[in-house]
Amino acid sequence: MSGAVDRRALLGGGLGLGLAAGLGAAVGAGRPAGAGTAGGALRIGYLPITDASPLLVAHRRGLYDRFGVRVAQPVRFRSWAELAQAFVARKVDVVHLLAPFAVQLRYGLGAPVRMLAWNHTNGSSITLANDIADLGGLAGRTFAIPYWWSIHNILAQRLFRAGGLRPVLRRSPTRSKGEVRLVVMSPSDMLPAMSNGVISGYVVADPFNAMAEVRGVGRIHRFLGDLWRDHACCVVVVNQATIDAGPDRVQRFTNALAAAQLDISANRPAAAAALAGGYLPQPRPAIAKALGYRREDYERTGAIRRRDWEGQRIGFSPFPFPSYTSTLVEAMGGTLVDVDTRFLDGLDPARVHGDLVDDSFVRRAIETSGSPSAFGLPASLTRVEEVNVS
Repeated sequence: MSGAVDRRALLGGGLGLGLAAGLGAAVGAGRPAGAGTAGGALRIGYLPITDASPLLVAHRRGLYDRFGVRVAQPVRFRSWAELAQAFVARKVDVVHLLAPFAVQLRYGLGAPVRMLAWNHTNGSSITLANDIADLGGLAGRTFAIPYWWSIHNILAQRLFRAGGLRPVLRRSPTRSKGEVRLVVMSPSDMLPAMSNGVISGYVVADPFNAMAEVRGVGRIHRFLGDLWRDHACCVVVVNQATIDAGPDRVQRFTNALAAAQLDISANRPAAAAALAGGYLPQPRPAIAKALGYRREDYERTGAIRRRDWEGQRIGFSPFPFPSYTSTLVEAMGGTLVDVDTRFLDGLDPARVHGDLVDDSFVRRAIETSGSPSAFGLPASLTRVEEVNVS
């Protein structure tokens, strides 16, 4: 492991504080010179993970053109911090963002963030190094998360506590007390860090979990979709000004996004090939594995315990359920983080959805694509959240 990655891991606790300062400055700076206008091409920012698949496949397959919206070549970022800073500074117009991170941007920093749709469901796992026999083996070790406000951190901490482990920050963990040190790390740094012993496991989106297995350096311990059924990890967000400047353009963009989600679900091998064609830098076998995990393989290992949830399968349905938003905000309040949490004080989980989410575009996109059933969604577009970390 290079010293650079090691320092990033050990200083993970300070990343959130620096990010908050940088984002706060970006919010205060307003719209930068050269930012897109209503008539210009939309600029997409993304991390090289399978969570970004709909945004990228829509570009690869020419769906944006088909629906009459100009979109520039998507821009790849290395970390959630970099992506969020570029979005808030209006250097990109549309991004897929960790759902809890979108809540932080809206209420913690006052950024005019609006969630248009879910980009995907599930698609993340807890991966352990080969020398860790079970979750208890993380006691006294260091474990990486992609960002403090992420579904990854929320669910990993719940699973840890259910198993008798205690998450700690900014200090060496004590094995006898069952402590696990959490650090923030860019997804692309996690696999090499685990390979070199800097961390003993991580929780992140694919294909980094698949890559650990393909390379034989780790194994998937539990799919997050087996803990929270069909949860949203990444959501599609835009600035309110982007909507105000061109609602018709936003609608056509959302139509293309929904069409891409159906396209991926209909042919996952083809989607893997499209993503490996320059959008994602990981090997095609790892991308294909991540899009097509076989449930039976992971039932045997215990990574899947709820057969009917299909938690190993990344899903592509765009509708943002209000029940998820409120449950997510409640869960954020009980999660240990190394960033400011004061924005959660007095925040009513039941009211966040109506303020943060504009689902009018995705509702029309679902109608354009056929019906909710085309995405495996209930006709009522309502559901009850199912969360179980046992």
